[in-house]
Amino acid sequence: MVKVIVNGARGRMGSEAVKAINNDSALELVAECDFGDDLSALIKSSGAQVVVDLTAASAGFSNTQIILNAGACPVIGTSGFQVEQVKELQALATEKQLGGLIAPNFSIGAVLMMKFSAEAAKYLPDAEVIEAHSPQKEESPSGTGIRTAELIAAARTKAPIECSDKELIEGARGAELHGVKLHSIRLPGVVAQQTVFFGGLSETLKIEHNSQHRESFMPGICLACKEVVKRQELVYGLEHLMD
Repeated sequence: MVKVIVNGARGRMGSEAVKAINNDSALELVAECDFGDDLSALIKSSGAQVVVDLTAASAGFSNTQIILNAGACPVIGTSGFQVEQVKELQALATEKQLGGLIAPNFSIGAVLMMKFSAEAAKYLPDAEVIEAHSPQKEESPSGTGIRTAELIAAARTKAPIECSDKELIEGARGAELHGVKLHSIRLPGVVAQQTVFFGGLSETLKIEHNSQHRESFMPGICLACKEVVKRQELVYGLEHLMD
């Protein structure tokens, strides 16, 4: 069995991860960690092979460094990583010969939504992303929204049309990344939703994904725990472990 620590175990996502790992016969939960605990010491004393980090976006980078330096494989569910931070962590994982994952989204359906969006962008380059989360979401746009925009931009074979974007109220057209508009909604009652709109000649296409409960992320977390121990590189995006 793969020995796992959940960091952020007392949070909403963390408590779900604890239950999911305990219910998976291929995984062994060796410790629960949270704010104020010594993560590095816990990794070494428990013999953990994998640490699932579900803490805060502000702690994601430093926690990943701690996990790798302690000799475990990180499975990171916090977002907000900059490109240079990801590259630095990938270099550290390669140096340590450890596998790892930074996942904008652990939902299998969300990963497929991003994959389908990238495929659609080859033929319909005009796209906008609307993502919705609870008011407790720390950052906007979400990691899933950013990743979707990156995949759409990379898959395009021609440029989108130019819009006037004259805003009567500043911000009305949302943020923009690589020519893809991103809109963030924060409302109570929402777990995680995203819709990608594509426009073409006299037609539109909508690709939508809804997570109705945090348990929707658990199959992806368990899959990641089993897969990262087989690798010696850190990847960005769950899709790299699904192929």
